[in-house]
Amino acid sequence: MTHAYNSSTTAAELTGHLATEIQGKVILVTGPSPNSIGATFVETIAHARPLLLILAGRNTVTLRQTADAIIAVAPEVSVRLLQIDLALLSSVREAASEINSWTDLPCIDVLVNNAGIMATGFALTEDGHERQFATNHLGHFLFTNLVIEKILKSASPRVVNVSSDGHRLSPIRWGDHNFQNEETYNKWVAYGQSKTSNILMAVSLAQKLGSKGLLAYSLHPGVIFGTTLARDVDWTIDLPELRAVDRFLGNKEGWMDFKPKSPQEGAATHVYAAFEPTIRDHNGAYLQDSHVADPWTETVKPWATDKLEAERLWRLSEKLVGQEFPY
Repeated sequence: MTHAYNSSTTAAELTGHLATEIQGKVILVTGPSPNSIGATFVETIAHARPLLLILAGRNTVTLRQTADAIIAVAPEVSVRLLQIDLALLSSVREAASEINSWTDLPCIDVLVNNAGIMATGFALTEDGHERQFATNHLGHFLFTNLVIEKILKSASPRVVNVSSDGHRLSPIRWGDHNFQNEETYNKWVAYGQSKTSNILMAVSLAQKLGSKGLLAYSLHPGVIFGTTLARDVDWTIDLPELRAVDRFLGNKEGWMDFKPKSPQEGAATHVYAAFEPTIRDHNGAYLQDSHVADPWTETVKPWATDKLEAERLWRLSEKLVGQEFPY
């Protein structure tokens, strides 16, 4: 049965419709800390009885809180925790090595690259990369490629990158992705670059591994206030700065009010991207409001969906993580 979804559709509704697609699956999600869209996603799909939920994040103490919430509503669902700091390539490699060593885990059916930071002050990681680009993109790029064999062993493998319509704020800054070590830094432009990266990575995965059965998607969950993503944001200061960037770029968002979603509405497109069977013919697509985003009527910048830009980013990412993945 085909369902019509919109911005008010909830993760619970989609989980009910897609329960047979979720049941028995192994799903790995980064960043499902309490009070996040990721936590809403895993706690909701737990009702459809996946086989295993792997919760990956920096702080296993807070991950345990999400795990306990899952067990409270679905005690039959297995939950494992995985420590990973996406800003540190060494931590990403350790986490991937741990996953690959789990001999009782034959495959990962769905990887949801959900973790992220937003509009943080300038900082370089220990590896020398701008922090938002490193956390939101490079860590996920490396982790996904290091565990890809586990994913491809699934009968229906998927990778989902949680992006944002914030990709409108910047294409990849090919000559200055590190912002001249703060000299040219703008926190919203840096966020935009990292979110553009999430979309381009899904485009590349679909191009490179679609022939092996992999489906890859990116998505905009919507504007959800009060989640852990905005923990570094002071909206009284940062909202005017965001509007200034949008107005400089000529984006309509610079003159319009944001329409916030509830966490349930925000997590709906996560469920759609991870399990909806009817989007197989749209491999690599960018989704929002539980449908394939329409570049004519919705915010979809061409720099985020162009295949040449995707290949350029793939090669740059390989260089920055120090490892090639020549599929």
